[in-house]
Amino acid sequence: MREVNENGPAPADQRATAEAIERGGIGLSVTDLLARVAPGAAPQPEPPAAPEPSAAPRDEAALVAEVAALAGRYVPAGHLAPDADFFDAGGTSVHAVELVAALETELGLTVDLDEVFADARPASLVRRAIRANGAETAGQRDTAGLTVVQREAAGLTVVQRPTTGLVTTEPAPHPAHPAPTLPSTPTDSAARSEDLARILADLSLADRLPFVASPEPAPPRRVLLTGATGFLGSHMLLDLLRHSDAHVYCLVRAADEEAAVARLGDALKGYALPWSSEVRRRVTVLPGDIREPRLGLSADVWDRLAEELDSVVSVAAAVDFLRGYPSLRASNVLGSLTLAELAATGRPKPLHHISSVAVFNEVGIPSMGEDDPFAHVDRLVAGYDQSKWAAEVALRRARDHGLVVTALRPGGIGGHTRTGAYNPQDLSSGLLSAFARFRSVPAFRYLNAAPVDWVSRTAVAVICEPDAWGFDYNLTGVPNTLDDVVRDMAFGGMHVRVRDWEEWRADTLARLEAEPVPELAFLTRVLRSPTALKLCEATLTGPAATAERTDALVDALGLPPAVRYDARAQLKTFERLAGDGLARLPHKDDQPYLWFSETTEGGVGPVGGAPDSPCSMTLTLSVASMHQLVTERRVDVRGEVSCPAAHSAPLTVARGDLWVRPEEGIPHQHGLRHPLLRYRLELTDADGGRWWLEGHKYARARRDLWRQTRTLTVELGREGDPASLAGEVVVPADTYVRDQIDGIRVDPRLTGREKRAAKLTWLAWFGLEMGRGLAGPFARAAADLLDLRRTPNPTENHR
Repeated sequence: MREVNENGPAPADQRATAEAIERGGIGLSVTDLLARVAPGAAPQPEPPAAPEPSAAPRDEAALVAEVAALAGRYVPAGHLAPDADFFDAGGTSVHAVELVAALETELGLTVDLDEVFADARPASLVRRAIRANGAETAGQRDTAGLTVVQREAAGLTVVQRPTTGLVTTEPAPHPAHPAPTLPSTPTDSAARSEDLARILADLSLADRLPFVASPEPAPPRRVLLTGATGFLGSHMLLDLLRHSDAHVYCLVRAADEEAAVARLGDALKGYALPWSSEVRRRVTVLPGDIREPRLGLSADVWDRLAEELDSVVSVAAAVDFLRGYPSLRASNVLGSLTLAELAATGRPKPLHHISSVAVFNEVGIPSMGEDDPFAHVDRLVAGYDQSKWAAEVALRRARDHGLVVTALRPGGIGGHTRTGAYNPQDLSSGLLSAFARFRSVPAFRYLNAAPVDWVSRTAVAVICEPDAWGFDYNLTGVPNTLDDVVRDMAFGGMHVRVRDWEEWRADTLARLEAEPVPELAFLTRVLRSPTALKLCEATLTGPAATAERTDALVDALGLPPAVRYDARAQLKTFERLAGDGLARLPHKDDQPYLWFSETTEGGVGPVGGAPDSPCSMTLTLSVASMHQLVTERRVDVRGEVSCPAAHSAPLTVARGDLWVRPEEGIPHQHGLRHPLLRYRLELTDADGGRWWLEGHKYARARRDLWRQTRTLTVELGREGDPASLAGEVVVPADTYVRDQIDGIRVDPRLTGREKRAAKLTWLAWFGLEMGRGLAGPFARAAADLLDLRRTPNPTENHR
């Protein structure tokens, strides 16, 4: 899993290889990865001798140092401090798998992989591993009787972000804001007690923010944007430039300005967004890091931004459903508080914070309205959910200090409706890919998802409208129900089977293991993680999010209203998913979505001669999906061609295609004939010979429109040779309505209502296309008669 605001390029080959595996470039399962790092699988650094079993307690400090040294092998810097987070230092999910194996083989320390994701600091790993084994090390207890874990979780030994004044080194409990006591964890709690204590300590940091005056209620002119290299942030950057006059300062994690600019440009181009000179002119790229004091900026830059900015937009976040709260808090909570500090320093500025509906992600929560109560934090199981909850609750406290904070909560963020750009690491994209690839869906209540272009445009509208500041908005669009998703996929020719959650999960994992899909490796890790599974359960069983305030604002500003993220909106995204190997679109070999028969009779003869030899075709025309019609205007053809002049036995259609209004109906022969349909058939005879047939239906400016729609001009020849036969075949008038309207058949897996909708959709689409094709020659003839296409010039009368 990678963060929205990632590290800059690392020079080490080890990191590049690990990230390639993490992105799915190698397609190994966790078991395979453990096998790769097992003894003898690959050359390893010389391991220290395994400690001899001893009844005496091991020295905790020494063991922590050993674990830190071992973990340092897997991060770009080559070393890791005992209290530094493994993932924040550059470790990846694959590195975590390798670390677990190395801890056991080299140090004899058994650590569960989920424990690494929960809190990846070497000191914490050691303490939890010893505690799990029921042992106690020398010095594990302090004089106050609390374990070190408890003291640190309760906020008594916070060593974070020492320079901006929001948090100080080794703070003593402030008399006005005493450190919280450890809560007693209820029996139905999903969160760890040490995580709850750390969350409470982090919330108290908001009380240290200064009190501020209200900002000037004017559209922003100078905006700080974090997360501009991420999926949503990159689209928001372009929308800020398109729909405001603002100059945007982009905080990008990189070693220097040159690397930051290159990284931002690569991100925009990767999402099919422009990176032009005009964009660069209105963007200032600042190398920094939201996890660092003062965002990793110098004191001069910090102070200058504090006075010049008039808006702060917080989009950057670590998005990882496997990591725990301690691993995510620096990016998602402390980073948000640092941005709040910047907004409260110097010139008063509003803070627009991209939160998430994950703040409601509790199993059994009754509603998800914009002003509804959040989930109980002790019942949020995933570190990501906990971190988004803590960030938004802390910023609510900041509102009590006068800071204007706007909370914008997307749900799942789908692909762009026009470009198809999508976030490959987004859980919604992964689930949709699995739905389309394996043709099955788990039973769920609602999917709260909206396309990225709508989410971005609405969020930017809030940022640019002072009257909208300071409120909470759900940017979830119109929720999809299970019936909606099944119907949309059927409409696209992807007929899916609905299964219960456990059955779907087991089947999907089995398929991913049998046929690994590198691009879906992250989904495999999610489906294997007990923590992530509980998150998925809460997501799939949760209620529909409501957004009355968002809908009212969109209507007042005249923006496109929220619509359901349906098959048409997902079309481009599904195409890109299929192109990238994540999904599988319908193929002509699949069960047809809709089909009907067509018979023709007529005659052919030598090219240029009389068509005196009988010829007939018995065909079945079928559509694999409406996607096929919308994108290609193509119909699949199979059947037989009987033409004694070519072969005594019928010719079989090996492959056939029919295009409706090919080449947009551009006319042939100086505008006299407009193509309506084009047939291209590859045929085989009983002796194995190969033939081809090309046929056209044309529209002309004549009164016999009924015959024009039924008449097919054909040419026939052997493969690789020019046409040897040519002629004309016609659909008999008495079979047209019987076969091609009344005789339409639809996939029997659809319901009766869906079958009727499929027929009407096909007839409406095909009728519209044929109407446009037939009207073309008459419109052209009328233009010629009325001479509307040109203006006579003075010399025209002398011609």
